[in-house]
Amino acid sequence: MELKQGRELEAFNSMYRELDGMYHEIALKLELSDSVFLVLYALVEFGDGCLQNDIAKYYFISKQTVHSAVKSLEAKGYLSLRKGKRRDMHLDLTPAGRRLAEEKIAPVLTLENSVFAEMAPEESQALLALTRKYVSLFREKTAHFPVSERGGDSQ
Repeated sequence: MELKQGRELEAFNSMYRELDGMYHEIALKLELSDSVFLVLYALVEFGDGCLQNDIAKYYFISKQTVHSAVKSLEAKGYLSLRKGKRRDMHLDLTPAGRRLAEEKIAPVLTLENSVFAEMAPEESQALLALTRKYVSLFREKTAHFPVSERGGDSQ
C-alpha cells in the first residue's frame, strides 16, 4: 500500500520534529537527559509539590520515564519526595535543585519568551489559535479512530 502525506502535513511534521530536536540539543548542551530536563522544566513551571503523574500527563510522557528522571534527580540531591494522598508523591526541589534549575532551565525560559517577544502580538495569537485548532480537530478525529481487535502490529 502506498500512502503519501500531503505537503502541509509533511511540512508540519518536519517542523514538529525539528523543534523536538532543538529541545533535545538544548538538553544535551545542558548535560541533562531529555527526561531530567522535562522534570526540572515542569518543577519550574508548576512549582514545588507537583506530582509525577501530573508531569507525565502534561508532557505526554510515560510515568516510568518521569519516575526514572525523578530517581536520578533525587539520588543527586536535587529533589526530595513528599508523600501525598494514596500513592501520590509530591516533588520538591532542594536548595541545590533550585540552583540547578536557575542555572539550566531559567535561560531556556528566557529564550522561549524572547521568541514570542520578537513576534507581533497578532502573529503569536494566530500561531496559538491555529495550533489549538489543529490539536482540537486531531483529538476529535482520533476519538473515533478504529482500534485493532488483535492488539498488536497488523499487516
